[in-house]
Amino acid sequence: MPNLLPILFVIRFFLACLVFFHSPFCQADLVETVERIKPAIVGIGTFQKLRSPPVNFLGTGFVIEDGLHAITNTHVIADFSSGAGKKDTLIIMTGRGDKPELRNASIVALDKVHDLALLRFEGTALPVMKLGDARRIKEGKSMAFTGFPIGMVLGFYPVTHRATISSITPVILPAQNVRQLDATKIRELQQSAYKVFQLDGTAYPGNSGSPLYDPDTGEVYGVVNMVFIKGKKESILSDPSGISYAIPGNYITDLLNHQN
Repeated sequence: MPNLLPILFVIRFFLACLVFFHSPFCQADLVETVERIKPAIVGIGTFQKLRSPPVNFLGTGFVIEDGLHAITNTHVIADFSSGAGKKDTLIIMTGRGDKPELRNASIVALDKVHDLALLRFEGTALPVMKLGDARRIKEGKSMAFTGFPIGMVLGFYPVTHRATISSITPVILPAQNVRQLDATKIRELQQSAYKVFQLDGTAYPGNSGSPLYDPDTGEVYGVVNMVFIKGKKESILSDPSGISYAIPGNYITDLLNHQN
């Protein structure tokens, strides 16, 4: 009968390696991930030379694909895409500090239903973020998002927040009473409501368009697009609810596939 000890030793070693390499100690630290993905985080805004200040910050975006395309929310560029800012030039902002680099950008595609916009910008390619399979994400998953929560008030520096997928819920928020079911809400209810990620992280208006990503791998699984407001809009900074929402990343993939 053959000696099974060497075989058992190899099996135990293999199982130990599996446990070790899937433990938090072996996965990339969020510090390293943030450092790696920051060059792919961009600001979205408009530029008008005769305006003071000439740059109007609108929201956050992140670079994908060939390094010359960025994803943000449709509502971030709503005024520009509707033609309200005819004298403005759409731009992305990159770099760090008080004087970010400005690059002209254009709208490639819009998905208004899922609040997503694909932009193309000029210049040399930037580092990109990789898209993960958002359909595999489950409630309880730890995430992070990086963006510009208060715009450029303190300079052009990205800010990172941790968050947990606290729920995967329909995009329509439940009304507290019948009076809140106005015509717009009824039309929304008549459409098939898609699922979004509800987060227990605090986001602010400037975070719109921020990538929601795995803190270990940096893979993108969603786009921050909405914040639950407890009271009046003015309280969003002074008394945030700590409840935010993100569009699942599979809708980004759908948007890109329609361009190919």
